[in-house]
Amino acid sequence: MQIGEVRAVITGGASGLGYATAQRLVASGARVTLLDVNRDAGTQAVDALGPNAMFQTADVTSEEAVDAAIERAQREMGGLNLVVNCAGVAWPRRIVNKEGPMPGDFFRKVIEINLVGTLLVSKAASAAMQKNAPNAEGERGLIVMTASVAAFDGQIGQVAYSASKGGVVGMTLPMARDLASSGIRVMTIAPGIFKTPMMASLPQEAQDSLGKQVPFPPRLGRPEEYAALVAHVCENVMLNGECIRLDGAIRMAPR
Repeated sequence: MQIGEVRAVITGGASGLGYATAQRLVASGARVTLLDVNRDAGTQAVDALGPNAMFQTADVTSEEAVDAAIERAQREMGGLNLVVNCAGVAWPRRIVNKEGPMPGDFFRKVIEINLVGTLLVSKAASAAMQKNAPNAEGERGLIVMTASVAAFDGQIGQVAYSASKGGVVGMTLPMARDLASSGIRVMTIAPGIFKTPMMASLPQEAQDSLGKQVPFPPRLGRPEEYAALVAHVCENVMLNGECIRLDGAIRMAPR
């Protein structure tokens, strides 16, 4: 898939990994629609990205809202052949703490946003992509999902988060197999410690300390490095049904 031919929907696209991905794609001639719950940030993002970017407010946990957003994005961009799932939360909570056991509703909410939201967006997008004419490789589209190294080495307080991201990893291969006959690829990226807006809110000393835990390069990941991998996945049709750790070889300690 050539980047200049990409028509993409990016969830969580108003900031962080999603916004960096939008920047990379638009700079190479793609058209993008950002989906995010933050209207102000989304509006600012498309203003900065220019005429090849659009924004819609959408809650990924609402099937009706997702279906409507995908249909509108496809119509307004003149097609849809890429979806990048970056919407998510990383709320920490021990299964039992001083306040008592983790509420079931807390766990369900994290799963709803990170896992169910990814599924709702991916299945709506893949249904739209099936109608595309195949390119020379027989490809009709690509779904990129975002997991986390927490899917493999979850830390204290990450029971809900790790479960949600582990679910994303677990969906990757069967989803790719489901969609193979339609010429739609599915890939997952599992970032390590990246300098997202949430991380940027920490004191610089804390950011530097976290970065030094990465074997090499000993720093926080940059959102544009995630975006570069998305771009490579787009162009390399042999990448399918796999989860790639993008983490500088870090393996997270218990805390």
